[in-house]
Amino acid sequence: MALAASPSPGCPHAGPARRTVVQAAALAAGMTAGLAPTAWAAPAPAPAPAPAAAAEPGRAGAAPDALPLRTDRKSQGDILAGFRKDHACLLFLHFGDADKARHWLSRLLPSISTTEEVARFNRAFSKARRRSGGIDPDSMATLWTGLSLTHPGLRLFAGKEPFPAAPPASNAEAFTQGCAARAQQLGDTGTSAPQSWLFGAEEPGRAVHAVLTLAADQPERLATAVAEHREGAGEAGATVLFRQDGATLPGELRGHEHFGFLDCISQPGVRGFDEPDPATGTSVLGKPGTRLIPAGEFVIGHERVGQRPTGLPAWATGGAFQVVRRLAQDVPGWWTQVALRLAELQRAGSAPADADREWLGARLMGRWPGGMPVSLCPAAERLPEPGEHPDAKLDYSDDPQGWRMPLFSHIRKGNPRGGLVLTPGRPPVAQADLDARRLMRRGIPYGPVYEPDLGEGYGPEDSRGLLFVSHQADLVGQFELVVRKWLNDPDFPAGRNPRTGSDPVLGPDSPIAFETPSSDGAGSRANTLYFGRFVRTEGSVYAFSPSLPVLQALAKGELDDSIEFHTGSVLRPGDVLDAGKVQLTLDSSGDLALLDAEGRRTWHSSTGGVGHDAVLTQDGELVVRDADGRPAWSSGTTGHPGARLLLRPTGELVLLNGDRVLWNASAS
Repeated sequence: MALAASPSPGCPHAGPARRTVVQAAALAAGMTAGLAPTAWAAPAPAPAPAPAAAAEPGRAGAAPDALPLRTDRKSQGDILAGFRKDHACLLFLHFGDADKARHWLSRLLPSISTTEEVARFNRAFSKARRRSGGIDPDSMATLWTGLSLTHPGLRLFAGKEPFPAAPPASNAEAFTQGCAARAQQLGDTGTSAPQSWLFGAEEPGRAVHAVLTLAADQPERLATAVAEHREGAGEAGATVLFRQDGATLPGELRGHEHFGFLDCISQPGVRGFDEPDPATGTSVLGKPGTRLIPAGEFVIGHERVGQRPTGLPAWATGGAFQVVRRLAQDVPGWWTQVALRLAELQRAGSAPADADREWLGARLMGRWPGGMPVSLCPAAERLPEPGEHPDAKLDYSDDPQGWRMPLFSHIRKGNPRGGLVLTPGRPPVAQADLDARRLMRRGIPYGPVYEPDLGEGYGPEDSRGLLFVSHQADLVGQFELVVRKWLNDPDFPAGRNPRTGSDPVLGPDSPIAFETPSSDGAGSRANTLYFGRFVRTEGSVYAFSPSLPVLQALAKGELDDSIEFHTGSVLRPGDVLDAGKVQLTLDSSGDLALLDAEGRRTWHSSTGGVGHDAVLTQDGELVVRDADGRPAWSSGTTGHPGARLLLRPTGELVLLNGDRVLWNASAS
């Protein structure tokens, strides 16, 4: 269940939670509050630059430009900053007329929330909350709006195919096919198959075009905005295919998901957005153990792990892929199963005789209900100490057998951290190499709590679950890999006998190997437990959250489908940028070449035998480097920071400074 911390970026701010102490001192201090425009506002002038923040504890040495992504007014606010509201509503829209849809988009644009707006408000809110001892400030409330478009939606607004090519195993292929077509490989079979979905598996003539996200502190304000947007969509001839509401759970379950575990603890930090801890430089200040990850893993166009090129069109720059899934939770069914499996372990002598079902549930999830990892307090749950982040000391390097944190546990399968061995007998994978697999999760529960004693509306027959939302730059390498290769694969980690098993929380029906030390302590003994599926997929879509400039272009029916090679990205031998009728590649000899539709070279850098890689420098120069990092060839365009390199489907490779051509080569 996308489990991660109490009020952590991307999750609704949580008050005092069951078994959880929220430490006000750990909350980030804030800046002046700002409100998003109301729904259907008239176009407004660009906001004035945000005032500089006053010095705050722990921030006195921070340079004002050290976190440039916090002032980003082009990307949408939920990606990095996170809406973090108690109430949310997603409208899945289908448009019947492209011109009316574009007019609708032009009217919607002023209300789209930016990273700068959301980050500024969240800091101010956190600061006020810290001053009030952890109580939400009632005087601070706002409404956020986000928009994402599916592949059919982009095609509708642009009036053309958004991808010039969709190579096998690429993001373009995954996004074009969509969730329903890829359900088998994502484990959405049986009761989770698309035939039973509430959204995402419609006939082509009724496909989801847009996902409109509305999030607010106050349910009344959200209800008003939803009504306004439904009216506006109706005027544009749109159909609301499905409405999905979500809200934080009440009372002692605030901040938890329906199985009763604290959610949103382990979110990644982002370089250029989250302040680094000066003691490490690699983790987030105030959140020990939270690694800082290159922003390009979440917002396309920024630095990525390993400086990998995205191979995506220019319209993707500044945006992110969005995954939306409705995951129904059978709460009594899951907990009944936990109790039955616990009894099996107790009969085998592998669980304490006095253990209750929470003891095993914590091992399946990897955390106790209050959020502490089971490996740090295996016997019983404990509250975090004042100022202690639950994951500060979480690492699996010295637990290869999974005796303290089971190898099958949800949080270990979904984020293996240190100690992951992909091939038996080989060294563990460096944790930095796993950074490219993280997801920015923005989920929220839906439906009433399971409390049959409260009467009608709270029993097992009522719908409840998690609205899973994630943002990532790489659908295939992030979301799909985590689901297919980690959570659902019973042989991950590989090479164990018996096999580890699938994730017993989110995964398909699967036996799992519950390992404990053998009697002599020299090895493991494993008890095989069978877990059925009690979380069903009831809807799923792949969408894309474009930047505001791209949304403005789409409102005019425009879309730049050139493949962009971003600043700082590195092209290595064998890499190919594919724009359909033309490709750019660095061949095995180190020669940078432009190929036409028949694979013939129409231009090359003449660096065969010398070229090692190719990079677009921060100063606007395309360079082929030798093995020592020295230029073997260059475009000779230094002195143009911010220049963009585009591979156009028409066959031209062009380096631009604004609209001015600095250098070009052609496949004609």
